Parts: sequence; C-alpha cells; structure tokens
Amino acid sequence: MSKSTPTVIERLRLLRAGDTSQRELIVEENAGLVWSVAKKFYNRIELDDAYQLGTIGLLKAINKFDESFGVQFSTYAVPLILGEIRRFLRDDGIIKVSRNLKELNHKILKARDEFTAKKGKEPKISELAKILDVTKEEIVAASEANVTCNFISNNIYDGDGTSEIETKKSTEELEKNVLNKVLIKEMLSTLEPKERQVIVLRYFKEETQSVIGEKLGITQVQVSRIENRVLEKLKHAL
Repeated sequence: MSKSTPTVIERLRLLRAGDTSQRELIVEENAGLVWSVAKKFYNRIELDDAYQLGTIGLLKAINKFDESFGVQFSTYAVPLILGEIRRFLRDDGIIKVSRNLKELNHKILKARDEFTAKKGKEPKISELAKILDVTKEEIVAASEANVTCNFISNNIYDGDGTSEIETKKSTEELEKNVLNKVLIKEMLSTLEPKERQVIVLRYFKEETQSVIGEKLGITQVQVSRIENRVLEKLKHAL
C-alpha cells in the first residue's frame, strides 16, 4: 500500500527537523493558493510578477509558521502573500523611471525656464534638444516619463481622478475581500447547506443579498443574518 501524501503540517515538521527538500514541496503544493491571491491584482501588475512576489510571502510564511498559532497554514500564509504584493505596489510602483531619464527631465525643466525667461515664449522640442545636445526622441521620452510619474503619484492606479486616500482605501478593501474569500473557502465544508449556498452565491458569484434571497426563497434580511452568522464563525476561527 502506497503512503499518503504528507500534510503541510507534517512537511513543516520535517523541514524543522532538517529536511530542507520539504520547503520546495510546500511551495509547489501551495502554488494554487499563491495564484488565487495573485490573480486579484491582474489589472495592476503582471500576473507572473504578482505570483513571484506572492511566492516570497509564502516562503516567509513557511519560515515563520508555528503550530501553536492554532490556524491552518494557508490561513496564516494569505496575509503574508498579500503583503508582499502590496509592498511592491506601494514602494516600487508599477512603472520605474531610469535615473538618466529623471536627470534629463530636470535639465529640460531648467532649460525651458531659462529659454522662456530669455525669449518670452515656450521652447520647441527641437530647440530643447539642441540646447541640451540630445535627440528629440530623448526629450519626449523624459517628458512622458515625468508626466506618468506625476499622474501615478496623484492618482495611484486610477484614471478617473480618484484621490490617493480613496485608492488606498479601495486597495485595503480589495485585500480584505481576497482574504475573506480564501478563508471562507476553507470553511465551506463545515457550513450547513443553507449557509454554504448563501456564501458561495455572495462571495464567489458576487450576487446581491436580494438576488440570493429570490433564488433561495428567503428574504433579504434572512440572507443578511446567515451571512453575518458565517462571518462571525470566521472571526472566531481567526
């Protein structure tokens, strides 16, 4: 009879005992968890990049997890996976401007001010290129890079004038929803049939409480109570 596949907890115990090969196996077996989180950021970062960042979070979870925490490994790992992706988006940004372009842009701004003060008019791209001894293409690239950076600083990830504070709030809400979905998915097998139906429709089909009520033949208030009851169970589980 073949041996059953070790659980993640068993692999972690082997890893702590010195079997370093278990680390790679844990990463492979939890790749789906990383992808499930990474996909939530598909419109803000390359999916492969999000996955690689998420894997760093997974490795941190492997190193830091302790059975005494009293939670499943995946429950502990998700916030760390999210944290790595969020840190990249916050600190590094999606668009990185090279040092040369930044320096050239500063020269362009200075040259433009001096030209305007002397001539009383804005310089043409060709005139700036001649003054700075660079190509017109380099002038355009540096100027576009500056505009892009300013746009991102003032309206992070959004193109509709959303403020930085509002965007940060929406990002935190997204992360909270991702975490809730992953944790709730783990709990589905422990829920009563009606609870399971409500949660699947609400969190995975993303339907409103009113629509769910119509489908299940109950009121919107009953749907709300069931949802709150499950979330309360989730809170206690954490």
